[in-house]
Amino acid sequence: MAPGSEAGGGGVSDDGASGRGDAVEFGAGGMVGDGRYRLTHRLGRGGMAEVFAAEDVRLGRTVAVKLLRADLAEDPVSKARFTREAQSVAGLNHHAIVAVYDSGEDQVNGQAVPYIVMELVEGRTIRELLVSAEAPPPEQALIIVSGVLEALAYSHQHGIVHRDIKPANVIITHAGAVKVMDFGIARALHGASTTMTQTGMVMGTPQYLSPEQALGKAVDHRSDLYATGCLLYELLALRPPFVGETPLSVVYQHVQDIPVPPSDTWDGGTGMS
Repeated sequence: MAPGSEAGGGGVSDDGASGRGDAVEFGAGGMVGDGRYRLTHRLGRGGMAEVFAAEDVRLGRTVAVKLLRADLAEDPVSKARFTREAQSVAGLNHHAIVAVYDSGEDQVNGQAVPYIVMELVEGRTIRELLVSAEAPPPEQALIIVSGVLEALAYSHQHGIVHRDIKPANVIITHAGAVKVMDFGIARALHGASTTMTQTGMVMGTPQYLSPEQALGKAVDHRSDLYATGCLLYELLALRPPFVGETPLSVVYQHVQDIPVPPSDTWDGGTGMS
């Protein structure tokens, strides 16, 4: 998992980009799931969770184990969001969606901490790829986005809206496949609340937030399509469609402004303006 990402979906294994850490302090001697999963090293740490590579000692396979950060374990909103991810993805079985194998709670330093066991993905997030100096060719950008749309079409058919499509939540595997991860704020299409959390906070990432999300209106599959459009824009222009000094200013732009065409962000096709 790339440092600075949400540490949200399947583990991203990339030695050149991921931090390493000692897993012994977690669980009983680095074991979670009643001793089934042996944590080996940290893949990443995000705003809500830490992701570790682990060995499933029962099945003899390598997996990724996502643990809610200990400082958030007593926060009911954080625990609910974390648990929702496992519930949202558990019923989704698609090659372009990071698979969830197991979930539960374990004692970490005397505290009950939820965990999710996921497919370990070998590759890099789009966020990491965008750090490079050149945008991918348009043909490659379209292939990447078509993989994201394929995953979303499947989740939408099963009544799940992702609500946080962004570069950090899409992995390109070493084999070139696309994987969508982090359904942590996903909602059922026909759920009672598809706009805000109980605290009234709009959920999502400002640079990819659909206007209806920003305005607190009902959210459906079209919000994911809007965010995917923002993702495609960034793949082509190496910047999101809207940027600003504060998250709120970016949100307002989504509601009020029309983005500059990606072709206009380049100076004569020779470099960024």
